[in-house]
Amino acid sequence: MSPIRAVLFDFNGVLTTSPFAQMAALGDDHGIDGQVVLELMLGPYDEDTDHAWHRFERGEITAAEYGVDLFARAAEAEIDIDFTRLADLMSRLEVHEVVVDRVRALRAAGYRTGLVTNNVKEASGQWRSLVPVDELFEVVVDSSEVGMRKPNPAIYLRALELLGGVAPDEAVMLDDAEGNVAGARRAGLHAILVDADDPTGALAELDALLACP
Repeated sequence: MSPIRAVLFDFNGVLTTSPFAQMAALGDDHGIDGQVVLELMLGPYDEDTDHAWHRFERGEITAAEYGVDLFARAAEAEIDIDFTRLADLMSRLEVHEVVVDRVRALRAAGYRTGLVTNNVKEASGQWRSLVPVDELFEVVVDSSEVGMRKPNPAIYLRALELLGGVAPDEAVMLDDAEGNVAGARRAGLHAILVDADDPTGALAELDALLACP
């Protein structure tokens, strides 16, 4: 096995807690199952499709356009939820300081570091203010800026290209979504699934991988 030269990280669910739990909780007051809410809002998240959320994350539509689509589909499904309660979603996320510290240590040790995030243009200022992104990562690949999103294997390869051409088998991706982990593996990278509530197990897996000769 080639030695690992680059470590790539997801943002939400890895550097911070996941927003999905708060999205799912929107249905609590109405007796609507959280998974139904997530499917309505996000579509099949482990795939890359033409669902409005996926187009939103690829930067193909605006927040307003996504909202129109979401409210129309909610009305059609007879689901009455106040989605505006998510307006301050990013500010309610908690930073996993243990992950931030590990990224900082990895970069200091000479590893190439990158952030590969599915995100939306309108939230860029919010999530970038939560952690010192530019200090931690040599490259930041934001789905809404590059026009592709995880789990598309091409987005991981773009990050490696921006790192100067790191080979896929010399890189590892940490992500809290199983589909995104699978996408990284399809691109030829090593990949580790992160528990969005407790990332320490994933960091232990990373340490073991980096220790391999």
